Amino acid sequence: MRTFDFSPLYRSAIGFDRLAQLIAEAQRSENDISYPPYNIELISEDKYKIVMAVAGFDESELHIETEQQKLKIRGRQVKDTEEKSRNYLHQGIAARDFEHTFQLADHVKVTNASLNKGLLTIELVREVPEALKPRKIDIKVEKEPKLLEERQAA
Repeated sequence: MRTFDFSPLYRSAIGFDRLAQLIAEAQRSENDISYPPYNIELISEDKYKIVMAVAGFDESELHIETEQQKLKIRGRQVKDTEEKSRNYLHQGIAARDFEHTFQLADHVKVTNASLNKGLLTIELVREVPEALKPRKIDIKVEKEPKLLEERQAA
């Protein structure tokens, strides 16, 4: 049993309740079945890619949406009458619906989604606004005019 008590964090820090909630959600989803399989790739410092194996799904059966820093990917296959009449001796290809939710960091946006050879590729980029980026502050050196005048007079 792996549970953590975050109550000391709530007593001594303000604004970290979201972090504790993210950790708790990650622990809960860790035990969930991971269907369909997927990879998360770091392309560059601010670019990411999710590649999900969605064999058997058509682009019309896949739905991708973002809402409040969450990326939701849903697959709902249309059941045909021909499928029900089949008599399988072995059925190893999963044909079930799925829903995956990914928590996105601040300023991460989906830029592209494509489906090729049964792989759904979702490209993401972190675009930090200029106002939030660190900036260097130049230090000006001011000369004291009185000290310069006294030294020059002496």
